[in-house]
Amino acid sequence: MQVILLERVENLGIIGDEVRVRPGFARNFLLPQKKALRATDANRKLFEARRAEIEAKNAEARASASKSGEKIDGSSYILIRQAGEAGQLYGSVSARDIADAIAEKNSNVARQAVVLDKPIKTIGLHQVRVRLHAEVSVNVTVNVARSADEAERQAKGENVIASALEADRAAADEHAQALAETAAAEAAARGDRP
Repeated sequence: MQVILLERVENLGIIGDEVRVRPGFARNFLLPQKKALRATDANRKLFEARRAEIEAKNAEARASASKSGEKIDGSSYILIRQAGEAGQLYGSVSARDIADAIAEKNSNVARQAVVLDKPIKTIGLHQVRVRLHAEVSVNVTVNVARSADEAERQAKGENVIASALEADRAAADEHAQALAETAAAEAAARGDRP
């Protein structure tokens, strides 16, 4: 199906481009969201008559999104979640959770604006893209941790999972050495030869 784009659509085109898309994509997304018009002679004439108005409205929306984007670009958000010892979350962090965290701290961001290919399922620092407008995207850092202390340590660059494993390994080595010393002392007390 041929459509005329009314705004920039990622991986498709810019305002005024006439592109061929699958009928379902046009019927279910582009046309209901008013991102495109069917490419008919009447719609082509209508688009050309309103082109300046559409471009002005788009420029205004882009400027507004840029202003909002400056507030949140590069900012960091802490999300406290329950997780296992290996850092796997007992749930996941979704786009809605990230949008809510941004809304609490700065300004309202639609859940659809958070670009998350798959939910976050591990603790750590994660870079997430937020698309405020078709032409304006910013990156935020999501710090997923089990506690505020852990989030602070992660923010400083510490790998808390590796630190916990190292501490466990050191404790196990100490315990093994203490057992070996105890066994050697008992053997010496009995008069056994090593």
